[in-house]
Amino acid sequence: MSAPMYEMSVQVLTLGLTNISNLIDKGVAHAEARKFDSLVLAQARIFPNMFPFSRQVQIACDMAKGCAARLAGIEVPKYEDTEVTMAELKARVAKTKAFVASIKASQLQDAATREIIITFPGNSLKFNGLSYVTTWVLPNFYFHGSMVYALLRHNGVEIGKMDFLGAIQ
Repeated sequence: MSAPMYEMSVQVLTLGLTNISNLIDKGVAHAEARKFDSLVLAQARIFPNMFPFSRQVQIACDMAKGCAARLAGIEVPKYEDTEVTMAELKARVAKTKAFVASIKASQLQDAATREIIITFPGNSLKFNGLSYVTTWVLPNFYFHGSMVYALLRHNGVEIGKMDFLGAIQ
């Protein structure tokens, strides 16, 4: 029996993107209630050498769109990484979620065994579709999603574990 690739990728990433979008909303509401510019949250870091909140959102989106496209055997959409404001970040999440949701289960028919190669400057990683999702995409997606949560929480936004998990049933 083949792995349920659609369920473990597209459906999981769609839920995660929804949760990130909701976290952004809570960050904006927090800033408005306390009368400060939400740009402060978009630029927040826990430590100087860490990516800011905005980049954490961008990378989570990149993991989701890259996964959906590669598993479907189509070109990965290119985003410019120019988002600065919370509104721009929310729009990026919405655009990513729409793309991921456009992938049909039938497009992932043979995705578990599809060869996936990720190329970096000076290095490349080679996976089959199943190992790509389980050892690369999901750990990275959840890492950056966790950073989105942690940065908001660190800055006083009243969120909890259920905001991170979202509507799991």
